[in-house]
Amino acid sequence: MLSNIWLALLATFTLSLLWLRLMDFAALRGWISSALSRKIIHIGTGPLFVLCWLLFPEHPAARYLAALVPLMITAQFFLVGTGILKDPAAVQALSRTGDRREILRGPLIYGVLFVLLTIVYWKDSPIGLIGLMVMCGGDGLADVVGRRLKSVRIPWNPSKSAAGTLAMFLGGFIFSALILGIFIAAGVFPIPFSASLLPLALISLAATLVESLPLRDIDNFTTTLTAVILGHFFF
Repeated sequence: MLSNIWLALLATFTLSLLWLRLMDFAALRGWISSALSRKIIHIGTGPLFVLCWLLFPEHPAARYLAALVPLMITAQFFLVGTGILKDPAAVQALSRTGDRREILRGPLIYGVLFVLLTIVYWKDSPIGLIGLMVMCGGDGLADVVGRRLKSVRIPWNPSKSAAGTLAMFLGGFIFSALILGIFIAAGVFPIPFSASLLPLALISLAATLVESLPLRDIDNFTTTLTAVILGHFFF
């Protein structure tokens, strides 16, 4: 049992690290912009990590070992953001403007949320998974689409566009439905997939409304918290 847990931890850490370093390398080489690499990391890291939960056998220590992966990566974010650790590739990939201190805001909150929701919810409830997928798919795609598609601005927040807001809703809903569907198919959650679609849509809609508010640099936290709170009503 323990050997399987350690193999699962090794696989999770290796895949997550390879993904991050690949994006770091691409940004440092100039193949993609810093802003785009930051959002690709934001969008892709979460589903990859959560799917790795399926590698872990049922064991009391499983959730804590899995949480070590985002914890170690978040610790790296902190060290790079504070300047203790020099990592130009990470700064280029994770910051908008090349300022390492930006890593101490959105990316650090992102990592902390992964640690907390992994430990608290794990495979006991779909709430943590849904909160993370709304943050990754919704909030991540909102910025990417909003910057690339011209559309009208939202009246209560001119920095947000209608296209980005729609992408937030669709991304949160599709990512959470897709990953939850995989977990249901794997027998982790004994709930009908069809019955989860309306709650997921309502959760994504509420998170979208919160994300549209003029709250700079804390939308990772506010959207995820909204999804988690509503998740307790629906699941």
